[in-house]
Amino acid sequence: MKAIAVRVGDWQPHAGQRVAVLVPCFNEEATIGNVVADFRAALPGATIYVYDNNSADRTGDVARAAGALVRRERHQGKGNVVRRMFADIDADLDGDATYDAASARAMIARLTEERLDMVVGARVGQDEAA
Repeated sequence: MKAIAVRVGDWQPHAGQRVAVLVPCFNEEATIGNVVADFRAALPGATIYVYDNNSADRTGDVARAAGALVRRERHQGKGNVVRRMFADIDADLDGDATYDAASARAMIARLTEERLDMVVGARVGQDEAA
């Protein structure tokens, strides 16, 4: 995802507002620790959930060690894991390191200021292990 410049006045959490970062993963052991750390730095008050979709590597262990809450979806496939994430998580707002976590605050600002239902970033892979 191309970085969005964060400006003064961009989104700041309001009292009682809950933000969840939902990260679907399948065999992302090499990158998930950095993804969790990047989102933790960008959104320190957010709860970060990593949904492990039957990884054969240590994706869940690495995510947990990085501070994420790890859940599993045993039915293989991105559609299944995304459906599970949205069914499980109640909040107001791919673990393959292709999203720029620093852009999250600006994206949330746009979401709330323009009263949008969703914002989507275009991802750009730069990590060979991703």
